[in-house]
Amino acid sequence: MKKTLNIDADLLTEAKNACGAATDTETIRQGLESLIRRAAYERLAALMGSEPCAIDVPRRREAPTRKFNQDR
Repeated sequence: MKKTLNIDADLLTEAKNACGAATDTETIRQGLESLIRRAAYERLAALMGSEPCAIDVPRRREAPTRKFNQDR
């Protein structure tokens, strides 16, 4: 999708150097992904302790099986 944006050139250059992106598009993409990750983290952190009566759910795991060289 193409969009026309007004972005401070110095800010874009600094962001590009900070994330190691090769292009302006990659810089913007990485910045947006970072913003989304941070928002998800903040939503998750806000839930911490929100269920004080929660009990630990026992988990069942099968013993690991060897998937390679089963002839040995």
